[in-house]
Amino acid sequence: MKQLTKAEEEIMQALWQLKKANVKSVIEILPEPKPAYNTVSTIIRILESKGFVDYEKQGKGHLYFPVVPKDAYSNQSINKLVDNYFQGSFKSMVSFFVQKNDVDVEDIETLLNEINKSK
Repeated sequence: MKQLTKAEEEIMQALWQLKKANVKSVIEILPEPKPAYNTVSTIIRILESKGFVDYEKQGKGHLYFPVVPKDAYSNQSINKLVDNYFQGSFKSMVSFFVQKNDVDVEDIETLLNEINKSK
């Protein structure tokens, strides 16, 4: 799966949220300053060529929808982060976040409970 640019990810976040939308609807939920219609349309076509988005015709326009599930892309992105910055070690990543982000004991206990439930 290809990595997305920041702008592409922003459009994908909107499409994951909306499930199916035209360009105008995507623009409406993007933060200010809103990108131009042509910019969003171009990014969506790029996402289509990368295999992230598909469309169905609706009148004279198109309704776009994500083909790649958000959790699949998130998982790939996290794995890439762990590989690139923590030598493939989730333990190193968690340790880093505990040390640098003032994670408290309750948060760690909650995480451990979630891990134990998923086993």
